Amino acid sequence: MIRNGEITMSEVKRILKKYWWILPLTVISGSALGLGATLMLPKKFTSQSRVQIHEQSVSIELVKPVLTEATNVRLAAMQEQILSRTQLQSIIERLGLYPADRASVHMEDLVLRLRKAIDVTPADSSLAGQNQGRQLPGFYINVTFENPEIAQRVCSEITNKFMEQNVKYMNEKTQQAADFLAQQADEAKRNLDEQDAKLAEFKKKYMGSLPDQQDANLRLLQTQDSQLEANTQAISRSQQDKAMNESLLASQLATLKATERGDTPTETLQEQLIKLQEQLSSLESRYTPEHPDVIKTKNQIQQVQQRIASSPNGAQSASNAPQTILEPPAVQQLRAKIKQDDMNIVDLSKRQSQIQAQIGVLQGRLQLSPAVEQQFKELMRGYQSASDSYNDLLKRHAQATIATSFTHEQQGEQFSLEDPPSLPMTPSYPKKPVFAGGGLAGGLALGLAVLYLLAALDSSMHSERDVEACLKLPVLAMVPTMDPALLGRSTGNGNGGARASEMGLAGTRH
Repeated sequence: MIRNGEITMSEVKRILKKYWWILPLTVISGSALGLGATLMLPKKFTSQSRVQIHEQSVSIELVKPVLTEATNVRLAAMQEQILSRTQLQSIIERLGLYPADRASVHMEDLVLRLRKAIDVTPADSSLAGQNQGRQLPGFYINVTFENPEIAQRVCSEITNKFMEQNVKYMNEKTQQAADFLAQQADEAKRNLDEQDAKLAEFKKKYMGSLPDQQDANLRLLQTQDSQLEANTQAISRSQQDKAMNESLLASQLATLKATERGDTPTETLQEQLIKLQEQLSSLESRYTPEHPDVIKTKNQIQQVQQRIASSPNGAQSASNAPQTILEPPAVQQLRAKIKQDDMNIVDLSKRQSQIQAQIGVLQGRLQLSPAVEQQFKELMRGYQSASDSYNDLLKRHAQATIATSFTHEQQGEQFSLEDPPSLPMTPSYPKKPVFAGGGLAGGLALGLAVLYLLAALDSSMHSERDVEACLKLPVLAMVPTMDPALLGRSTGNGNGGARASEMGLAGTRH
């Protein structure tokens, strides 16, 4: 008797002892049904082929592949194309599949049926759920059909399409990559040419103010400042020489006029001598004795002293007749010197203007240098970026060209047929061991369920607990189980009464 859904071990033993034949019956019946199902169900055969994936024969350090996508991703893309409606419909029509259903079933349903019959799985299934960057060793193509020969033919068709699609896919992708990089390289070259033209125009516009010319401008400015200072000193000396020569010329002309009137300009020469001596003292305080102005002043002092010494002290002959006296060579020399001084002053003034103009240009360049340098840096950044991009694209295009040639020569990653499509001799469905095992397990479960149901429906009492559970009262006495065989033997001997008394009431419980 089962209480609260619980069954004791003694109850299990009692049920098994009483209904032991139910379990063998259900197990044998389930196994028989499973085996019978294998005979009744339509048989299906699976043809299998294995495609090996080989990496490229040359190291990727020497020839870098253009395609960076994982093999399983590429395999999935090819699978979508090969198992498309167009491809499968052509296989159905070419091989004449489903001849009995083509008149009554729509082509879409036949394509779906054929797609379900094709299964593509990786050779190592553990790689499918891992990192996509790992290389697949290969994959299996399984085609399940009711006819083994048709299954083999369809498997062969699908395998050939994978092989052809891989070659086509690799060639197209590498060629597309090479063409794309070539187009990008052309655009980068045009951009680089534009940047080069802008840079050349900028250098032409700001020639002399470029950053790399700043040091040269500073050196030129220092040189021009030195030249300007030297030119200014030369103008000052020329002006002094001119003033001196003009003073000497005036003195000479005064002496010459005095001579024409018969006067002796001794006092005038003395005054000139005094002035020249004062001028010499001033020059010696500023310059060395070897200075040209000092030497020139000394020579002029000597000339004046000679003229004073050669002039007569007595009166000149009184002659009322006018006398014409030519200018002495000294006067002519003084006039020539004054003229030369004027010419030197004019030339030096022009040179001074030119130097000042050049200094102004250099100063303007130096003032403009910071702004020019900023613009030049911006242009150089654009030019350098365009140059780096162009060089990188050229390198990539060269690599893509090599990879394309490598792929065309069948040296890259390739598919090879490791195991051709097999001709199945035994059906893949239904499998007798699987169905027999399933029938056995089902029969066992059914037998156990029947035994449990029989135990649940049994309301008889077989133990003290059953009595207490049924009557809900404590048990005061128990009647032992009487074995008929023991009773029969006890009647035939003299100890029957004693044994009967021993098998009396078990006792009284308080």
